Amino acid sequence: MEKQLELKFGHQVADLGCGGAGYFTLPAARLVGSRGKVYAVDILKTALEGVLSKARLDNLLNVETVWSDIERVGVTKIPTNTLDAALLINIMFQSRKNEHILKETHRLLKQDGKCLVVDWKVEPTPFGPPQANRLPPQTVATLATKIGFSVAKEFEAGAYHYGFILVKL
Repeated sequence: MEKQLELKFGHQVADLGCGGAGYFTLPAARLVGSRGKVYAVDILKTALEGVLSKARLDNLLNVETVWSDIERVGVTKIPTNTLDAALLINIMFQSRKNEHILKETHRLLKQDGKCLVVDWKVEPTPFGPPQANRLPPQTVATLATKIGFSVAKEFEAGAYHYGFILVKL
């Protein structure tokens, strides 16, 4: 994440669909430091409670939780055009409204802001979501380009995932 997004001290970041573990929220909060902020966004209040609890245990006071449905464009309570980076990790396979998710992400990012997308490969894997739910990488790239992103980088994100760095034009 650090290398892919080039997160810096003072950056504003959102982990969209963060889940309760804080697996990416907490490392991002450490990277952006006390002058930065990480918004942990999820539709499940219990997930937000879990992330906030872990952040406080680690004395990370720069994590703010946001209860939102990222499938609805314009409703996430983060100011428009303010984020340096956004994370969409293992989110696309869970939704049939991926265009809306990418539009909401685009709205939140500054011009030249970056979005890290990581999701399940379509090929069979020993575990993970059903193959029918997985989105091919080319579909993500096509949607992102249509919305106003450029695909800066495509990469293997481990044995079972693909990744993109998208840049808001």
